[in-house]
This record gives sequence, structure tokens and C-alpha cells, in this order.
Amino acid sequence: MGKKTIHVSDFTGTVLQQDDEVVRVVVLEHPDLVAGPVQLDATPGEVENIDDAALDVAVVEIHDRHGGGEPRRVVLTASEFDAMATDVPMAQLLKTAERVRPPKARKSAEKIDYGTLEHAGKPHRGRVTEEEARLVREQLDEVNKRLADAGVRQIDPADPEHALRYGFPEAS
Repeated sequence: MGKKTIHVSDFTGTVLQQDDEVVRVVVLEHPDLVAGPVQLDATPGEVENIDDAALDVAVVEIHDRHGGGEPRRVVLTASEFDAMATDVPMAQLLKTAERVRPPKARKSAEKIDYGTLEHAGKPHRGRVTEEEARLVREQLDEVNKRLADAGVRQIDPADPEHALRYGFPEAS
């Protein structure tokens, strides 16, 4: 018995032929998105007007006492944000404002132990140890929940690559 995979547009359900161009759309933020970024497939025609529909927005973080120590992220139209600058035009204000330094990178000396439940199953280039594979097999639901919460790919025992990597029995 053979298997046949049919690809369809996530937006319209249109069947995509093997030689059709497929556009990958990654949704980074959306009010209904609960477990991190997701990927959708579409045809070029379905997304050709997406740039026309795009909004000029400002994304800001508010660091105040209301966040309980955590900043609040706010998205507003660029024109609404620009109107907040009454003394100097916003374009000038942004050019002269103090730069925010990115957080310091972790020291490379810190090695992640993928043989712990905290890190098992995370994508990495190294060899999967038997301990990591065992944790993934025995606690797959917990590992996949953590991966989904972190916005990374989940482990599918039916995926031949994942089955080989983590020692799942191959599907027949």
C-alpha cells in the first residue's frame, strides 16, 4: 500500500498541484495565536495583495508599575504614535533618542543538557543521547507542550525523521 500526500492552501482549501508555487506565511502574532508562531501554506495569488493591506504601525513596550515588572507590548498606528510627539516631530525624536542595547548573549561556555526534561526534544544539531530519546519517548505529551509553549516545532512519532532521531517505532 502506498501513501499519497495532497497539499492544500490553508487559506482557501484549494488543492496545490506538485508544480504549483507554494508561499509559506509565518504568523508571528495574532490575538488567537496561543502557542507561538505557526506556518500556513498559500498560493502566490492568495497573498499578492497582503502588502497593500499592511498597516504602518508602531510597536512599543511600556515599562511601568502596571506590568508587574514585565513590559506591556502595544501596537498602534504610526500616525497615532507620531501624534504623541508635540514638541519635536516624531521622525526627529526617533533619530536622536537613546538607543536600547540588546540583551547580552549567553556565554558559549554554558552547555545545554538535552538529557533533562527541561531541554529534551528541543531542536539542536548535536547527536541525540539515549537519555534524551528516552525522555522524549516516555514523556512526549509534556515535551510537546513545552515545545509548543516555546513556539518551536513539536515531535511527531509518525514523522520518519523524528522516529529515527528519538527511537520511536516506525509506522508500517
